[in-house]
Amino acid sequence: METRARYALIGLFMLAVIAASFGFVYWLENKGGFSQQETYQIKFQGSVSGLLIGSAVLFNGIRVGEVTGLGLNADAPQEVIATISVARGTPINTDTEVNIETQGLTGGAAVALRGGSETAPLEASDDGAPPTLLAAPQAGQDWTQSARDAFQRVDEVLAENSEALNNAITNIDTFTDALARNSGKVDGILAGLERMTGGGTSQAEIPIYDLATATALPAVPEEAPSWQLIVPEPTTLMGFNTDKILLQPSEGESVPVANGKWADNLPILVQAKVIESFEQAGYAKSVSRTSSAIEGDYQLLLDIRRFQISTASEPAMAEIDFVAKLVDKDGKIFDATTFQGRAPVNGDDAQAYVNAVDEIFGKLVGELVTWATQTLHDAPPPPAPEPTETEPG
Repeated sequence: METRARYALIGLFMLAVIAASFGFVYWLENKGGFSQQETYQIKFQGSVSGLLIGSAVLFNGIRVGEVTGLGLNADAPQEVIATISVARGTPINTDTEVNIETQGLTGGAAVALRGGSETAPLEASDDGAPPTLLAAPQAGQDWTQSARDAFQRVDEVLAENSEALNNAITNIDTFTDALARNSGKVDGILAGLERMTGGGTSQAEIPIYDLATATALPAVPEEAPSWQLIVPEPTTLMGFNTDKILLQPSEGESVPVANGKWADNLPILVQAKVIESFEQAGYAKSVSRTSSAIEGDYQLLLDIRRFQISTASEPAMAEIDFVAKLVDKDGKIFDATTFQGRAPVNGDDAQAYVNAVDEIFGKLVGELVTWATQTLHDAPPPPAPEPTETEPG
């Protein structure tokens, strides 16, 4: 009895295994996907590097099947025909886009399906072959092939323009040689531009210097003279019409002092100091600037010829040269003279330059005031204004 019982148990176990196997096959056929799959073919117009049997098929990024076959088209060797099996109901239409994309940087390739319209379903052919999708010509081209093609195009462009590129490189080499030979001049130009635009040292850090007035003046007149003297702004070359303190390293060359400047443009500053010197000599009521409210009897015209520090010799010398002319109301010059002077510079900084300029400028302006007042004192008195006629009442 015990032996029969064991055989019965073994028989029941085998029957259960057979029933489970049939159940698994049934589930596989009806639920696992075999009966739910649809087959399509895809024609690629070139290489499909990385695509293998078993590679995934994605529709809008979702896996819907796999590649079940790969082969060449005997009628068109450049074509590759891939057979895919996808879940039934996948909306593959005549305008569905086909591509091959890599799964990650080092992963395998996968067939990527995208989009398509809802009203153009893909139908099977008349000969019973699976429905066929046509991939774009570049669909099988991976990024390495794209890079190779791009480099190939670059190489072609370089080959076609080799002569022009050689000429450009030669011109660049010539230009850099010219820059190297003239590096000192380039540095000077850049430094000048920096000073013109207010770059480099800030304006607040640059010392500002004023000119001195006359150091020796004539005796103060006992009474104010009858003449009125107008001192217009002096004329000068454009190079001196600046607030820069100028150095002259050689004849015809001017370089501004980097760490100092005048309080105003030189002609305006000279005009102010000449008038101030006349006022200190006691002629405050007889001398003024050009003004429409004041009608002068005479004008003192100044023309600045030189106003700089010559550093070409040792020691450096401050040099000032200007011409003074006395002009009457009729515009006639009745006297003129030239004032020139030089003074040595004791040092090589801005303060030393200004000290030397002040020494010679103060001396020359004193001589100017003495000459002008004596000349005007000896000149005939200006004609008295004619009385205006009044109509009889």
